[in-house]
Amino acid sequence: MSKTKKLISTVLASVMFLSVFAGCGKNEGNSSSQQQDSQISKANVETTAAKEEEKEVKLTWALWDYEKTPYYKALIEEYKKIKPNVTIEYKDLGSSNYQTVLGTQLAGGDSGLDILSVKDIPGYSAMVNAGQLEDLSDFIKKYNIDTSKYSGTTEQIAVDGKLYALPFRSDFWVVFYNKDLFDKAGVDYPTNDMTMKDYDAIARKMTSGSGSTKVYGAHYHTWRSAVQLFGILDGKHTILDPSTGYDFLKPYYEIILKEQDDGIVQDYATLKTSSTHYSGVFENNSVAMLNMGSWFISTLMNDIKTGKSEAKNWGIVKYPHPEGVAAGTTLGTITTLGVASSSKNKDAALDFINFVCGEEGAKVIASTGTFPAIKTDDILEKITSLEGFPKDENSKEALKTVKTYLEMPMNPNSAQIETILNDQHDAIMTKSVSIEEGLKEMTEQVKAIIG
Repeated sequence: MSKTKKLISTVLASVMFLSVFAGCGKNEGNSSSQQQDSQISKANVETTAAKEEEKEVKLTWALWDYEKTPYYKALIEEYKKIKPNVTIEYKDLGSSNYQTVLGTQLAGGDSGLDILSVKDIPGYSAMVNAGQLEDLSDFIKKYNIDTSKYSGTTEQIAVDGKLYALPFRSDFWVVFYNKDLFDKAGVDYPTNDMTMKDYDAIARKMTSGSGSTKVYGAHYHTWRSAVQLFGILDGKHTILDPSTGYDFLKPYYEIILKEQDDGIVQDYATLKTSSTHYSGVFENNSVAMLNMGSWFISTLMNDIKTGKSEAKNWGIVKYPHPEGVAAGTTLGTITTLGVASSSKNKDAALDFINFVCGEEGAKVIASTGTFPAIKTDDILEKITSLEGFPKDENSKEALKTVKTYLEMPMNPNSAQIETILNDQHDAIMTKSVSIEEGLKEMTEQVKAIIG
């Protein structure tokens, strides 16, 4: 090969080598550029998410009795620490006709409300039927919410398998008793395992005196629930099923009317016409035992602290139960939170509900002496360690329930049924009708509604 040809070959080889090298350099540059672009894109997403997190949001919470209910303010303040960009404002609609007022405001469409406190089951049912509550199914999945923590109450308010609200408060019935009155009478305190027969026997032992100094062995407030709901604790009956009639309530009406006739409890008609409140008769040492909801615990502790209550030495035990039913079976009410279907801030409202109805919110509620829907040992400890709560083990044990039945189960006709049951309860207790006549009338009227 000539020198010229060798020179050309060498030059061509060098050019090819440089081209390959340059190509490699160019690819590496592209890879680096793509990586940078990806990092920038990720940073932009994170910045956008951060901005969304920092975005100022105002939520309006419909509730009742804000000034009388300490956990409202406590919950709002605690949530503000977690989400400083969210402002929770409240709209107090009052307690007497809360559900009616709320329903009226929501009926207009854009009510400006985001978070809705739901006071009772009839109100919940009416709001679901009216399409005023957001379906929480996707929300429950997103936050992986374990509804078993609510002690079976969520199953009782499901509508076609869907939930439209979650419990944040859950009260249940117990028996309050005056230790000083028991000590004075030399009668053993009630226990955490009493049948209705046991309860009646203790009430009779504890009745003494006459006139203004008389001590009644027990007290039943004028609500129908104070009598009727003993009948559903066996799990075999429901207050909404008239298919077999309401005769299962007869034994309890017989026991309590007999106690009334014998002067063991105060006369129902007198209590009704005088609008006597259960707190007054217990706090002035007039009754030895009071079957009432756990909501009275915080009221009683506060009344003792402020000097309003004379009954300073008290305790609680589990609710009386039918024969063959486990001790700790009781009645309950739940207060729930939902999101207005018309809300423009549903995601933020749902996040607030997740906090309030979860364990963190439960701890805040418990710290005010109120019973949250979730009752872990730690949460119950917060209540029992409060100043003024009885320190005996029976009172602490009384807070542990095994089964809670709702006072009024979910039903589209629950509001109408409630009216019928109340009217006939009143007629039976005032002896305007016989027990048999009242129960028959209940059955016929409820059947006419349910069909």
